[in-house]
Amino acid sequence: MTHAPFHPIIYVRGYAMSVADRDDAAADPFCGFNFGSTLHRATSDRSKPARKFIFESPVVRLMSDHGYSDVYEQGLDILDPDWASTLPYRSIVVFRYYDDASSLLGDGITSSMERYAKDLSSLVLRIRDLVCARPENAVTPSEFRCHLVAHSMGGLICRAFLQNSVLGTDEARACVDKLFTFATPHNGIEMAGIKVPPWLGTADLDNFSQPRMADYLEMKSTYAHRRRVDWMPESRFPSRRIFCLVGTNRGDYEVAAGLSRAFAGHGSDGLVRVANASVWGLDDAGNVSQPCATAYVFRAHSGPFGVVNSEEGYQNLTRFLFGDVRADLSVAISAVRLPGALEGKDVRALYQFEAKASPRGKRWYLTRRTAEEDSVACRTLDDLRGVDASRREVYLSSVFLARAARVDPTRPSLAFVCELGVRTPDYEVDRRFWPDRHYEGGYLFRDALVLEVIPPQAPGAPWNVTGTWESQQGAGPTFARSFDPALGDPLVEVPFSAPGAPGIDGLLRVQLSLWNA
Repeated sequence: MTHAPFHPIIYVRGYAMSVADRDDAAADPFCGFNFGSTLHRATSDRSKPARKFIFESPVVRLMSDHGYSDVYEQGLDILDPDWASTLPYRSIVVFRYYDDASSLLGDGITSSMERYAKDLSSLVLRIRDLVCARPENAVTPSEFRCHLVAHSMGGLICRAFLQNSVLGTDEARACVDKLFTFATPHNGIEMAGIKVPPWLGTADLDNFSQPRMADYLEMKSTYAHRRRVDWMPESRFPSRRIFCLVGTNRGDYEVAAGLSRAFAGHGSDGLVRVANASVWGLDDAGNVSQPCATAYVFRAHSGPFGVVNSEEGYQNLTRFLFGDVRADLSVAISAVRLPGALEGKDVRALYQFEAKASPRGKRWYLTRRTAEEDSVACRTLDDLRGVDASRREVYLSSVFLARAARVDPTRPSLAFVCELGVRTPDYEVDRRFWPDRHYEGGYLFRDALVLEVIPPQAPGAPWNVTGTWESQQGAGPTFARSFDPALGDPLVEVPFSAPGAPGIDGLLRVQLSLWNA
């Protein structure tokens, strides 16, 4: 397709707790997607002032950077019976599912997740017909594709549409190219064991309970077996085409005067827990296939410091939708050594894996997982020494790189730095803390890999990848390799080691692939 990957974007907003909130959504042409920000929190220490960092809004940036436009015309939207126009291909459409549930444009009564999913299916086909009716688009219905971009509960509406065979049509589902979710509670919402905190309101709260989610996501048998609902069957929609952006800043979420973040607790964006905000694919046999692309940013669920209206959110969104190279980051641990005095004893320890990645020349992270922000990946000592190889592998994040975003457009390479840290665990011996040689906040390993990638410049041309650990930059590159694309997507494996005891050995793995090729 000549238009790919710049397909129409359908924005699906999040949960509105009250009639007043739904009125606000109905009164806003873009349901919050037009809000920007001037605030950036560079540290989890809220005693320090925020930095000024101006982000105009996703709508403005999609228009100015990528030539998108809205679809409102003479005060009408595309669902109005008096609408008589067609649509440009690069269109932003807001799924206004709360209009009928407002007191301004409806009866103030919310509908069901099933109804919202069916209405989304109808909207996709409506957009397809209006786009294909414009001759200059030169797109047939079978060629038409669109992107779904959703915040919070909006991501669950998208999943209900994509996963549940009776909610919408296969014809509409076939039109969806990618799904991007901001701070979606893919595994439900947990609130300190309290089922219905009064400040959340009672309307539709059950939409975030796992049994109810298993119902509208058509995965009751999977939930009965796995007791989780954050799965995407590959037969319904490819998990590789899903991106989950996870917020980790609970401190700046001010809903209910801070009660929400208090009940959500550490390891959340103030409402959704980090562990519940991503999705994994399931193959036809019910086995976990792969994690959906996931990144972690120090932003709150919503508000001035929210995840949607942020530079980090926008960069992850547009690179996933339009970028050129995908890099999936993980580590594979080959050996763990305990302090000599502990070998042979009954030891318990939890290892924390930190990862931060940022592209060359930018002032923000595409992903940021740190212990202080409760977003690290964890493995126990038994995991890392066990026979199950999958537990010795730790997925960290996915990074998307874009040629158009290069600092120097004349350079053929795409580059980013991955900061990797493995925290020294608290050792327990006979269920008691072992203080000898313990330094709080210490690391077993900490270094940053600078990776420079030149993807194939012509059909059959090789991948060229250069990497350097920052601690070794004075000695030249750690490695320089070429990969034949005929042999498949290149997997770059870079050894790292913390010698001695305690210590750890492993590989930092970067799975590269062309994206939107």
